Amino acid sequence: FVIIDNEHGPMRAESSQHLIRAAEVRGITPIVRIPDRQESTILHTLDIGAHGIQVPQVNDVEAAKEIIERSKYQPVGKRGLAFPRSADYGLCDISNYTDNANKETLIITHCENKTCLDNLEEICKIPEIDVIFLGPYDMSQSMGVTGQVTHELVESAAEKVLEVTKRYNKIAGIFAGNGETARKRAEQGFLYIAVGMDTTLFSAKCIEEISKFHNC
Repeated sequence: FVIIDNEHGPMRAESSQHLIRAAEVRGITPIVRIPDRQESTILHTLDIGAHGIQVPQVNDVEAAKEIIERSKYQPVGKRGLAFPRSADYGLCDISNYTDNANKETLIITHCENKTCLDNLEEICKIPEIDVIFLGPYDMSQSMGVTGQVTHELVESAAEKVLEVTKRYNKIAGIFAGNGETARKRAEQGFLYIAVGMDTTLFSAKCIEEISKFHNC
């Protein structure tokens, strides 16, 4: 899978749709990290064909329920029904489409602060939530150890996410800055792991290659 970051990145619906198409052509599942949980944001993102959404700062059960209501069709939620790209522009059987969309649209909620940790068990009781994604950098900031993503307080939060998600049959997710960290997180039990970012991977490779030239 690939995560299209519309929270911190510059993309919006039109450019995201191009990236979604590109991912699908290569057989990659496109997930969009949205900037907020507004109804219009969720609707536009799913209508252009995102296979799932990652939602930041989901700190309590009310916010989590709101996301489900806005991302699922009746009878599960109240998502607006139209004939956009996700519905094959009206060429599909609409009842099959809504049923499949409710079953297959991946819902990933971020756990990024102490408030969410306190409410995590209640959030995990919502059946339509698939993944709880720990944001280690935001969590470190919430814990008063900004940027120290391996600090014992952040690791304690990671252990809690793993424990609670396992108990409620959810998938635990996390960001990892590189492949080595990703391997360690996988060994811990995280299954949904975002490995690096295109910007940091690109800059790291540029630095690596330029350093070879400078060392000649």
